Amino acid sequence: MLRKACRAVRPPFSKQAQQCASDLSTALGDFRKLNGFGRGISAPQVGYDLQIIALNLGSGDFHLFNPLITKKSDDTFTLWDDCMSIDDTLVRVRRHASIDITYLNSDGEERQWKNIDKATSELLQHELDHLNGILMVDRFESNPNREPHTIMREDYNKDPERYGALVDYEIKPTI
Repeated sequence: MLRKACRAVRPPFSKQAQQCASDLSTALGDFRKLNGFGRGISAPQVGYDLQIIALNLGSGDFHLFNPLITKKSDDTFTLWDDCMSIDDTLVRVRRHASIDITYLNSDGEERQWKNIDKATSELLQHELDHLNGILMVDRFESNPNREPHTIMREDYNKDPERYGALVDYEIKPTI
């Protein structure tokens, strides 16, 4: 399911799309309670091939239906990306520092979200990749000094200074 491109949804949203949104909120909330972090989840991660994402950036969850990147900054950065679907693995990836998107909100109204900050931009790029069947392991960035591009969270936690020095940015939890 994680390798499948997702289908767009149209308002009024079907019972399946509404159930997907509910399942995403539940899964994200459960993950946050269990792990103490987690900001987003996409439909394929809970078994749906629909273009729906749930986010919680610290003040409750909300949904994006049919999100689409409309602009990407020229500036990029590297970070250790993680994923709820690939347990305890971190992968060095390159993301755009800012993006703009269009999407439908839960009421089916088209919205634009412009000049999105770095933390949210990288998250949205990760979740939009899921909607297109792309995983973080597909986006790894090699380091010319032969440093690892994939590590275990346990290794990172043992030596965060070493691994932090290998990327430009580190994700901050919203809990």
